[in-house]
Amino acid sequence: MDYLYLKALHIIFVVTWFAGLFYIVRLFIYHTEALEKPEPDRTILSNQMAEMSKKLWYIITWPSAAITVILGTSLLISQPAWLKMPFMHVKLGFVVLLILYHLGCHGIYLQLQKGKAKYSSMQLRVFNEAATLILFAVVFLIVLKNELSWIWGTMGLISFAIVLMIAVKLYKRIRAKK
Repeated sequence: MDYLYLKALHIIFVVTWFAGLFYIVRLFIYHTEALEKPEPDRTILSNQMAEMSKKLWYIITWPSAAITVILGTSLLISQPAWLKMPFMHVKLGFVVLLILYHLGCHGIYLQLQKGKAKYSSMQLRVFNEAATLILFAVVFLIVLKNELSWIWGTMGLISFAIVLMIAVKLYKRIRAKK
């Protein structure tokens, strides 16, 4: 397959993988909150969240993750010189973190399918931001391809993470007042 087709398909499946990861954690949050409701709302909402999660997880997110990894590997095979570039080593480190994040989501998915919420909705909101940070890091690394820019990007990511944490705290306070 032509390099540009591989690259285009890789980008498309990265986008669908991230979309699935972002949305699945939102469903985890809603599912966790549903488990705190009185009956019959608890059962009705929990069953609905379980069904929505199952479809998203197995029809979109897992296939997108697998196809992304296959296409990314194909790109590296077609461009082996990339593996000699330091930015690619850092990028692949973030890919490993993303795969671990995905597997962590799978664990949460399995627990919630059993009707058990190990994490609070607030903990899941914070957890949801990890994918955002990985996305920012990977995009900047791929576009800039420069370790010095990576240092500035890291400082920017840390600043962004702090802003996100403040926003989550403010959101929690606003929700508590309602």
